[in-house]
Amino acid sequence: KDDMTNVVTKEEGAVTDDVVRDMIVASICVKYTQSNSVGFAKDGMMVGVGAGQQSRVDCVKLAGRKVRTWYLRQHDKVLGLQFKAGVKRQDRVNARVRYIEGDFTKEERVRWEAQFEVVPEDLTVSEKEEFMAKSKGVTISSDAFFPFRDSIDHASKYGVSFVVQPGGSVQDGQVTSACEEYGMSMCLTGVRLFHH
Repeated sequence: KDDMTNVVTKEEGAVTDDVVRDMIVASICVKYTQSNSVGFAKDGMMVGVGAGQQSRVDCVKLAGRKVRTWYLRQHDKVLGLQFKAGVKRQDRVNARVRYIEGDFTKEERVRWEAQFEVVPEDLTVSEKEEFMAKSKGVTISSDAFFPFRDSIDHASKYGVSFVVQPGGSVQDGQVTSACEEYGMSMCLTGVRLFHH
């Protein structure tokens, strides 16, 4: 917790005890995953992890897809899916994820539609984007410094409001500026969790 006190952005007052909890949860997670790694947390739980990639921004993209799926599961169209009686719980979970992703093969689509009393209308790209624009309060932690602002640019698409990382890059100023542009609060811990 003491490592989460060096807030380097203008949004310093936004780092509450709940945010620190999410920073700790995400940082513990990335400590025990394959480097490079980033983790997204919200409300005390992990909502996306990207690990083992050669570039940090690819970790953000990988984990971000999981955050997007997690958040879109709360969309009214997803919550309103009308499953047939007898469809098992895990099959419902999988069907919701496939509905959000929407990239069915012809055969997958046939089997997917067979699970519903009423075949749902597609969840459109614009509906997804509109819903994702409401996402906020997500924390991202990185096991080592963000070397460029591109990770912050991508993180902004997933409702990230808080960033925690060790710092130490020659680009820390650029990364801090990117956080400020998006209204994110960033904490530099000085503690690398990177394992190689």
